[in-house]
Amino acid sequence: MPPLLFAAVLAMAGAAARPLPPAAAQEWQPLFDGRSTHGWHNVGRDTIDPRWQAIDGELVLTAAGGGDIVSEGTFADFELELEWRIAPGGNSGIFYRAADAEPVWQSAVEMQVLDDAAAEDRHDPKHRAGSVYDLYAPFASAVRPAGEYNHVRIVARGAKVEHWLNGVQVARYDLDSDDWKRRVAASKFAAHPAFATARRGHIALQDHGDTVRFRNIRIRPL
Repeated sequence: MPPLLFAAVLAMAGAAARPLPPAAAQEWQPLFDGRSTHGWHNVGRDTIDPRWQAIDGELVLTAAGGGDIVSEGTFADFELELEWRIAPGGNSGIFYRAADAEPVWQSAVEMQVLDDAAAEDRHDPKHRAGSVYDLYAPFASAVRPAGEYNHVRIVARGAKVEHWLNGVQVARYDLDSDDWKRRVAASKFAAHPAFATARRGHIALQDHGDTVRFRNIRIRPL
């Protein structure tokens, strides 16, 4: 074999033997453009109630009765980030892997949004801000006062999920664990067999009757 051809064959063999570089991390996708309610609709509908409005870069529930809303897209494993602020005494929530069917809480796990200082739900530790609603109390209180923005990060990889609030990990759980199954069986969700069974679904924002504002909503598939 001519020397030049032999060298070329060796180079090709070496290239084939080298491992492929790792796949690039998926890009962040905005779920709210800051200017419109595009990309969201009421659960089980094609439209969004006008009580949900885009105002000054915020997605705002302006009055009770707007209903829960869901993202157009669905997500399996993901990292979700957003900021929320709630009216004094207010209550809301962030659902994930949700079905586009009412009532959304029967299908999806909720990260609680709450004014821990004044809301009625504050009396139950499993209902405080950052909790896995009705199932796991937050490890620590990391919520800011009503009227101030709170930063949320939710990471879901298969059965394992983490809740972060203002840079503090406040909850984590494993959907396949015996502990999870015991807690669900002892909760109101036991009556709803579809609860938390889907590993892909919508992001949903709750209308609990109180003014709530969200901004900088983005997600990255994992």
